[in-house]
Amino acid sequence: MAGKFFDEWQVGETITHEIRRTVTETDNLLFSTMTHNPQPLHLDAQAASESEFGQILVNGTFTFALMVGLSVGDTTLGTLVANLGYDKLLHPKPTFLGDTLRAETEVMDKRESKSRPGSGIVTFKHRLLNQRDEVVCECLRMALIKGSKA
Repeated sequence: MAGKFFDEWQVGETITHEIRRTVTETDNLLFSTMTHNPQPLHLDAQAASESEFGQILVNGTFTFALMVGLSVGDTTLGTLVANLGYDKLLHPKPTFLGDTLRAETEVMDKRESKSRPGSGIVTFKHRLLNQRDEVVCECLRMALIKGSKA
């Protein structure tokens, strides 16, 4: 499903995104090294095993990026002008290697753009859940979206 135009969104609308993703060691290792994050909890199995978690934690910025990415096809693919910001980013539970993650999105607010007639700002609340239905990440995303197909 392609993204929706501003006019098509309704406050309160909720989407359960179909694509799920199992996080691998390679995902975590590549993302951590690409972003120059040397945190031993993400990269050092021995150090992580000695932590309170007892195992490697998945890099939280990967978890956040995956959550947004899983939502794009159903929310803003082809209709996005720009992401304006993210707010209230939380990681209520850790993500571990092998967790299978899925995303949900709820439309919290929408308003016409003052600077771009015909476009509007939609505030999405994204949630990322693991295979145990625990929320592992959530945030608000403010997106400037094209007004209509015309």
